[in-house]
Amino acid sequence: MNKRKIINDPVFGFINIPDGVVYDIIQHPFFQRLHRIKQLGLSMYVYPGAQHTRMQHSLGAMHLMGEAIGQLRAAGHDITPDEETGAKACILMHDIGHGPFSHALEHSLVPGVSHEELSLILMEEMNRQFDGQLTTAIQIFRNEYPKYYLHQLVSGQLDMDRLDYLSRDSFFSGVSEGIIGSSRIIKMLNLHQGKLVVEAKGIYSIEKFLVARRLMYWQVYLHKTSVAAEKMLVNILKRAKELASGGYDLFGSPSLKYFLYHDARLKEFEEKGPALHHFVMLDDSDFMSAIKVWSEDPDTVLRELCDAFINRRLFKVEIKPQASTEEELEVWTDRYSRHFGVSREEARYFMADETVTTDTYSSEDDNINILMKDGTTKDIAEASDMLNITVLTRKVQKHYFCFYKLSDKSAGYRQ
Repeated sequence: MNKRKIINDPVFGFINIPDGVVYDIIQHPFFQRLHRIKQLGLSMYVYPGAQHTRMQHSLGAMHLMGEAIGQLRAAGHDITPDEETGAKACILMHDIGHGPFSHALEHSLVPGVSHEELSLILMEEMNRQFDGQLTTAIQIFRNEYPKYYLHQLVSGQLDMDRLDYLSRDSFFSGVSEGIIGSSRIIKMLNLHQGKLVVEAKGIYSIEKFLVARRLMYWQVYLHKTSVAAEKMLVNILKRAKELASGGYDLFGSPSLKYFLYHDARLKEFEEKGPALHHFVMLDDSDFMSAIKVWSEDPDTVLRELCDAFINRRLFKVEIKPQASTEEELEVWTDRYSRHFGVSREEARYFMADETVTTDTYSSEDDNINILMKDGTTKDIAEASDMLNITVLTRKVQKHYFCFYKLSDKSAGYRQ
């Protein structure tokens, strides 16, 4: 039976889903779970349209991977059908290890375990179920496949992940500054000594791509209200875990309760036991349903934070030139302790001090090399005649002090 499907994607139009292992990956429960995880975490609190999912992003990245491979073949490079399938499978599964709300809870739900590590563990488990058909994809993901450029297409400065999420996140958030010419960039791709390069006539598209990425980071991904919502969610989870560790009975789905009452470590996931089973059963809805119930919990800290989160009374944010001092934090601690009648340790849940650092382009991660007309290559920072490129290579650091504004506490409905 021919299982080939076509998906109508709002960003790229019709996306072909080929028959075979790629189709089977999409149908797998590990991948279908991405339907229930928002791509931009809590950005919908700022941009109500940002409701798209990790699945939509993964399908879009797979589509762009097919376009990139087609372009490289047209440029005269040999890419076998198995390598194409491996690259598409790899980009499809690259985000499969994300937890609820994507990056928001990555270092809180399972401390010390990244989504990349979980993605690899899940890929290996799927490979076992698929009788080794995902071996090439895993080698590409781990950068162990001989053709390095295939890994660059999955994880690099110009990977299909970035080309999709900038276009997609811009589309759904309505932030037009993030619009990039992904088709133009892909048409300019080539290879030089086994590495991905961009032909010289595509340099302006790369400049636009880097500027768009910078704008999207500060306008969407690191928007102060998004950061505030994430810190509030992190504090809710932290408080719930603290209560659970003391034997406090909390509402939650079986999988959420597993992580509240159990500190899972990387080894437990690698053993593919209960930790992995419960992780793949978790999605955004587990947290939202729990938070709604916790908004009426007897515990003052958990109740107040959850009620405020559900009704969008988010932390306020003050952008500061440096991190808050302990003396400044003590003033707020005393204020919350007196207002809510809680201990000083508990009062700390009503605030968060966050230092955010990012750079738009770093050649230490990977280079964007421009293939000049004479056959030599230059790093984009050297090849560009736009002053902004050197600015984009610098790290930018901001200090966000997030705090619960007592005067904003409205009289929400309570039974």
